[in-house]
Amino acid sequence: MTATVNRPACLLLLPRLSSVSRATTTAHFSTTGPRNKFLNRFEPAPLPKPPPEGPSFSGQLTGSITRRLAREKADLERLARVRPESSLARAFSLTFMLFFVGSVSWYLGFKYPREPDPDSTLPLGTGRQPKYNMNPAHLEAAWADFVAIVGRDNVSTVEDDIKAHATSDWSSHQSDPAHKPFCVVYPSTTEQVAAVMKNCHTRHIPVVGYSGGTSLEGHYTPTHGGICIDFSRMDKVIALHKEDLDVVVQPGVGWENLNEQLAEHNLFFPPDPGPGAQIGGMIGTGCSGTNAYRYGTMREWVLSLTVVLADGTVIKTRQRPRKSSAGYDLTRLFIGSEGTLGLVTEATLKLCVKPAAASVAVASFPTIRHAADCVARVVGDGVTVAAVEILDDDQMRFINALGNTTRKWREAPTIFFKFSGTAAGVKEQIDLVRTMSRRAGGQSFDFARDETEQTELWSARKDALWATMGQRREGDHVWTGDVAVPVSRLPDIIEETKRDLKRSGLTSSIVGHVGDGNFHIILLYNNVERELAEDCVHRMVKRAVEMEGTVTGEHGVGLVKRDYLPHELGTTTVDAMRRIKAAFDPLCLLNCDKVVRVHKPARGEIKEW
Repeated sequence: MTATVNRPACLLLLPRLSSVSRATTTAHFSTTGPRNKFLNRFEPAPLPKPPPEGPSFSGQLTGSITRRLAREKADLERLARVRPESSLARAFSLTFMLFFVGSVSWYLGFKYPREPDPDSTLPLGTGRQPKYNMNPAHLEAAWADFVAIVGRDNVSTVEDDIKAHATSDWSSHQSDPAHKPFCVVYPSTTEQVAAVMKNCHTRHIPVVGYSGGTSLEGHYTPTHGGICIDFSRMDKVIALHKEDLDVVVQPGVGWENLNEQLAEHNLFFPPDPGPGAQIGGMIGTGCSGTNAYRYGTMREWVLSLTVVLADGTVIKTRQRPRKSSAGYDLTRLFIGSEGTLGLVTEATLKLCVKPAAASVAVASFPTIRHAADCVARVVGDGVTVAAVEILDDDQMRFINALGNTTRKWREAPTIFFKFSGTAAGVKEQIDLVRTMSRRAGGQSFDFARDETEQTELWSARKDALWATMGQRREGDHVWTGDVAVPVSRLPDIIEETKRDLKRSGLTSSIVGHVGDGNFHIILLYNNVERELAEDCVHRMVKRAVEMEGTVTGEHGVGLVKRDYLPHELGTTTVDAMRRIKAAFDPLCLLNCDKVVRVHKPARGEIKEW
């Protein structure tokens, strides 16, 4: 009996039979065991085995798996050997690539010739914003460097020193308590100043120069912190050239002390701002004073400057001759720059021979308009008086209350005249001015007959600020602001300003170097009245600009007057100033925020014009 047995097709689909499965299957189909003797009688006889046709299906699977495992093992061994070599190669390649890209970027950024900025001006917001490194650890490291440069005794972090170099009681700027220097450095030589500036330039630390501290417009408030360089220990007269009528001084020399020394040689230095002012600050603000009508401002009396620039470079602007056509006039560029372009460490100043004779006269008038009219007459007729100063009735009342003089003053608008020259010339000037005073409605005219009376009369003018400050209530602040107009418009602006001050109700006075159209208001106000005081000053400044005047005659710009400059000079002119600032101090390290803005103002920060 013959039968054909076909292998089930489903077995072909099994991926692999385990040894247990194969044994079970073999046992199931076995026909030789004793257990299946009965079944053997009914099952067909086994077929003969087919001839071998190569490896079995299960053998092929086993071989394939074995070979695959062997390949995987070999691959793993090869990867284990190659991986360290590849990591090292990748690290080296990455390092090389970073170095290459960095080198190319540095070359393109600093060495490769770039197209220059084609603009002649620098509008606000278009320049690079300054960035400073004010990390405490960084500042402490800088402090150690400063100590190494100038000595431990010449670097101060004492709280009283820090506060004194941030603001003053007579400053018009309302300072933020956070605006204070990290430390105060007291150098004694140009070389030390240069070393300090090089350090600050490398470390991106802002710097404010300080000289005398009599500034009124927030000139030395460190709005970005950093350090303050105080020049008070650079107070030497380096050389006096009597034959050439000039003197070389350091910036910490006070003008009063200088004139005391010069008097021994029958010489004097004409600019005379407020008491306590020092040469460095006088140069920074381009100041003048009571003698400006006859002798001019600080700009006319500086021959040459030694200046340390923002990166520590030292320059000298010119030699000592009275005249020179040698290139740009850098001397006058730095005068009035308020320490934003460089730090003055030496100055060569012109001098005058003291006049043979001098005198002082005082004339009072019924109104401030009458007094201003008298000034216009004196100036218009070319009378060569040395000084013409005006004080209003409020100021004269405050002087009487102060009681620093032995005489009782008429509490009316008053003009103080100073005369100098030959004895005959002085007498002639007094006679001319007496006549003009009478014609302008003058009520009294007194002149000094000796040097003691001169000192007595003129001391009243010098006490003006202190007399007004003597009227302060508890919590009051003082605001001293100045403007200047053409002399022909002086009576108008003084009268209008006086009327405006009376309407405000604030305690105030008017004083001025009116011979050249410059006058000042002194306001007292408390915190509640701050906005009222700001409005009074704002209207005075606007009035001056509309009369073709200037927003500051001699106090300088600082923080208080900087936003008025575009109205006086035009936006493009201020943009040109900003370009000069960026050229001399591209990192904006020197007295940043003064004179011209570098940062855009916040909303509502600037008053509407």
